[in-house]
Amino acid sequence: MSLPRHTLPESEVLTNVPPIRHITPAEVAASLTTAPRLAVLDDDPTGTQTIKDLPVLTTWTVEDLRWALRQNTPAFFVLTNTRSLAPHNAAARNREIARALHQASEAEDIPYVIASRGDSTLRGHYPLETDVLAEELATTDQAPDGVVLVPAYIEAGRLTVDSTHWMRTPDGLLPVGESEFARDATFGYTSSDLPDWIEEKTQGRTPADKVLRITLTDLRTGGPTHVAKQLATLRDGAPAVVDAVCDDDLRVLALATAEAERTGTRLLYRVGPSFVRARAAQPAHPPLTPTELTPLRAPAPHGLIVVGSHVSLTTRQLNHLRETTTDLAEYELEVAQLLDPAHRDAHIAEIAAAAATALHTADTVIRTTRTVVTAADPDESLAISRSVSAALVETVRRITEAQRPAFVIAKGGITSSDTATHGLQIRRAWARGTLLPGIVSLWQPVDGPAAGIPYIVFAGNVGGDNALADALTLLRSAA
Repeated sequence: MSLPRHTLPESEVLTNVPPIRHITPAEVAASLTTAPRLAVLDDDPTGTQTIKDLPVLTTWTVEDLRWALRQNTPAFFVLTNTRSLAPHNAAARNREIARALHQASEAEDIPYVIASRGDSTLRGHYPLETDVLAEELATTDQAPDGVVLVPAYIEAGRLTVDSTHWMRTPDGLLPVGESEFARDATFGYTSSDLPDWIEEKTQGRTPADKVLRITLTDLRTGGPTHVAKQLATLRDGAPAVVDAVCDDDLRVLALATAEAERTGTRLLYRVGPSFVRARAAQPAHPPLTPTELTPLRAPAPHGLIVVGSHVSLTTRQLNHLRETTTDLAEYELEVAQLLDPAHRDAHIAEIAAAAATALHTADTVIRTTRTVVTAADPDESLAISRSVSAALVETVRRITEAQRPAFVIAKGGITSSDTATHGLQIRRAWARGTLLPGIVSLWQPVDGPAAGIPYIVFAGNVGGDNALADALTLLRSAA
């Protein structure tokens, strides 16, 4: 039985909010001249979809992190893929990265702050990841005074108003706790009010009334100095939740955090994609044009589309792609066979061989069965997802070894992470921009077997029904 959905017109949700306080990216850039580098630990690779020309790492050796710190950019991403891991493994990975980052920072003499990038629909290992990072920072005398939660994702319509998080739908704004994402088998929740959500996710350790609320009135009427003073009241890692409806709201916050940090307040961030763009002093970039894409496309006739996400939006996008696109080959990895040790290897080999052959004559889709296979236990459900993803990635590796594609599109967060790291063996890359406004990121790998193949990161939960077809059309136009 479906749950009731209580959508409201966006105009009603935004009734009586103060007028926007306009802040330019140049103003933010001026405030960042002495700011620490923002290290974004991204729990899947889709956090790069709002930015342009920032480094991306899929590994975190000290030398890799030193390379990222040496780039003349205000921020960089480290792809942790922790959303696909069991809690104890996610904790261990965060500890490992935090320790390597500290060593790299000391070696390069470049200070840093950490943003733990989570999902704009509130899925992921919270508060585990920020707890672990806070503990690691404390060992280097950088214990955070506060943890700033900013889940907004402007282009995707994930907005926060009066500390309530909303998602835009065709019917209006829906409290995110009533969305399909809140029913996630591993990371489900019920609260849309962020302080209540924090109390829920911390199992009462942090009561809602102990959460600092930074509202649109604070941002737009009070401004950066007022918000910086609010942030300076945080102690002992206390959380603050921040409203945002547009990029200007996030740029006010970026100015405020920079001011607070200059005066000695130590902050740790748990953010959606949009805050990183504001803190990096970047505007909302238009999508890449065919002219910009042409030199990025590999010299091959056709591209590979890898679909692992199971959310209903992805299925609709795939259906639309089939209905509107000619010269498309498609192959299914059957989950039942992937989970059966007696059939797994032969099934992967069969699909990989067929898809590699198809790439000679058509853009080619490989996808997993659309029916989600879960278990009663969240950890077991996550284990099934990891097993299926590993098989999908092995298939990608075999395909690309046999036939080099012109590009690779990966649909789904865990899918795109595993495909980048294991399927294409990308270690270092540059996020060069988007194919669609703020939602589909293109990476340019700089090393390994995928160097020269543009890699397109396409989250499962973004875009309209035609978005996948639109992305492919744009890539085809660059041929």
